[in-house]
Amino acid sequence: MNTDMTGRVAVVTGASGGLGAHFARLLSANGAAVALTARRVDRIEALAAELNAAGGRAIALSLDVAEAEAIGPALDRIQAELGPIDILVNNAGIGGEGLALDVSIEDFDATFAVNVRGTFFAAREAARRMIAAGIEGRIVNIGSIASHTVLPGLSAYCGSKAAVAMLTRSLAREWARKGIAVNALCPGYIETAINDAWWPTEGGQKQLKGFPRRRLMDATDLDMAFLMLAGPAARAMTGSVITVDDGQSLPGGG
Repeated sequence: MNTDMTGRVAVVTGASGGLGAHFARLLSANGAAVALTARRVDRIEALAAELNAAGGRAIALSLDVAEAEAIGPALDRIQAELGPIDILVNNAGIGGEGLALDVSIEDFDATFAVNVRGTFFAAREAARRMIAAGIEGRIVNIGSIASHTVLPGLSAYCGSKAAVAMLTRSLAREWARKGIAVNALCPGYIETAINDAWWPTEGGQKQLKGFPRRRLMDATDLDMAFLMLAGPAARAMTGSVITVDDGQSLPGGG
């Protein structure tokens, strides 16, 4: 599979850590110039320095995708510094934990503001620029097994990720003749800084034992699927929602 992205410009939202930082490193390693965006500027500046020191080309830019009006100007700045945008990775997301009877209106709205509104408007602004430049672009929305599987105590999060899956298909249909491939990658549970304190607990161990393979995934397990969706191999793929979860969303377990 051709994963060469030399000469391409990629934007990664939520690149300050976890999967966002991992995907940014992967894009850079395969030749893309990478614009790192997040709210925690110190982290993305450090990552940009790392990528540049390794021979890549990267810039860091503060962006909160919940502020939809800030997305367009941020992409304009990226294009001015790196060139026309070829790839958007909509990775920014928040958890939205809480039982339905307990979650606050503010937390519910925050979850949808980042996970749904942020994904929609970032995709729209990127697509506008891709279409204007005549680029056959790639938009990769990072969903979750929550896009199609009930995760107890995460109703707001599940609702938001289900919306991401349908947005992916809707935008893919709308922009199909523009040459833009819009796909979603839905990972299973991966140990990150957000959840690493949970897994050693009694509840975390019980959840792990419910997985068919009784283990967590590693971020590298997503690499080939991600490179397929972000790179040349997605030429004939659009509107796909791909799950890579080590079987975690299969029924049964224990």
